Amino acid sequence: MLKKTLPAIAVAAASALVFTAGSTMAQQDQDKQAKQDQAKKQDQAKGKGKKGGAPAVAPQEIQSVKLNLYAISGAGANVTVRVTSAGVIVVDTKNRGDNNFAEMMALIKSVTNQPIKAVVITDHREDHSGNTQNFIDAGAAVIAHESEKAALALYNPATGKVAPPTVTYAKDYTIKLGGTEARVYHWGSAHTGDNSVVYFPDLKVIAAGDAVVGTPPAPDFGGASNASMVEWRATLAAIEKLDFDTVIPGHSPKDSTIMTRFEFLQFKHSFDTLTSRALELVKNGTPKDQLLGKIKTSDLPDGWAVDNSTWQARLDGLYADLQKAAAGSAK
Repeated sequence: MLKKTLPAIAVAAASALVFTAGSTMAQQDQDKQAKQDQAKKQDQAKGKGKKGGAPAVAPQEIQSVKLNLYAISGAGANVTVRVTSAGVIVVDTKNRGDNNFAEMMALIKSVTNQPIKAVVITDHREDHSGNTQNFIDAGAAVIAHESEKAALALYNPATGKVAPPTVTYAKDYTIKLGGTEARVYHWGSAHTGDNSVVYFPDLKVIAAGDAVVGTPPAPDFGGASNASMVEWRATLAAIEKLDFDTVIPGHSPKDSTIMTRFEFLQFKHSFDTLTSRALELVKNGTPKDQLLGKIKTSDLPDGWAVDNSTWQARLDGLYADLQKAAAGSAK
């Protein structure tokens, strides 16, 4: 496959994005205060001390996944932060908003004083791409699959248009920075048609975007998204072939931000089972209005049932996807 390195012009321009160092082990008093502030924000998010109204949005939190690699949860999809000796690679940008961006930057600043050189967007939807413009304005190179740029032309979230990436790729793309690599892959449609998966081979970590989630799958067939359950299986099969032990999913399971390889394999098995059963029903001529009721899910994890209003809204796209695959396999 054709591999590209981060353009020198983009890297040079990105060097303007510099942050000051955050707290260190020597700053115990500041660390203690920061923990108290964080606990206060968490209490507020849970609605403590409030006399009414909707609960506040949960604050963002950063956690160390491996040496020089961090995950930030909250305010949208999970963000991955890879620190190198020559700069930082960030995967995804949270929901749009100056407050979301500022909070994310403060957390990144707390773990590194390196400049952010490259940002990868794993799909066009706002929880991943919302603050793309902020990074572009600061001089970072923003990388996404070429179909992300096309999807954004049709995507109109309530908060306004999302900025397109500054660098696009067709099949795969390699960022080389500070003696490390981040390999970016696109294996076809998955949750959306423009999903990118980012692999950090030296740490055996995958930032999967919504190709892997700690919740039941939610293919987005509408508008610019162009999801495919059938192609999604191929993406999961390609991920399985990589040498990894940790996944940062687009959205996390309830009890942890990250997933182990075993948990990924559990997700993949459930996904393959669900899709294979649905495809077999379509091949056997099951009418669209009967499909969801006939797909067995009783042996799948909680929340994977499809005979409900949520999947009814996806039925047209799902059935068309399965019909296309069934027709292809019959040739």
